[in-house]
Amino acid sequence: MEKIEHINYIKVPVAKVYEALTTQEGLAAVWTTDLVVKPEIGFVNEFGFGDEDYTKMKIVELSQNKRIEWECIESDPEWVGTGISFELSEKNGVTSVVLKHFNWRELTEFYQFCNYNWAIFLFSLKIYCEDGAGTPYQRRKF
Repeated sequence: MEKIEHINYIKVPVAKVYEALTTQEGLAAVWTTDLVVKPEIGFVNEFGFGDEDYTKMKIVELSQNKRIEWECIESDPEWVGTGISFELSEKNGVTSVVLKHFNWRELTEFYQFCNYNWAIFLFSLKIYCEDGAGTPYQRRKF
């Protein structure tokens, strides 16, 4: 099994980062504006990326200001059955975010592309939390 793992540091309190990762407003500013999100265990968040390409993530864990975990139940076949987690911790007003995308069956070209895009996601999260405007999918030019 393969796993993608990234860390980034965001100069805001952990509660702000947690809110960005669990609310419709936050995830619309960071990942995609086409979404249905509810911060509730068992809820299936839906994320749209054009051409009726929807990714559905079931919320498996919500530990306030500490950890979020999703299970992919519908998307590209390489994503289905994988999990995404965000582990958060704060020290001196700086929040570290460890993003893991785990249970990939193999390392493929799509895996490599997603690895790149998760880094972009974390950068978008950082600029949204620190500066008030992220770069969701619909506004990306790279």
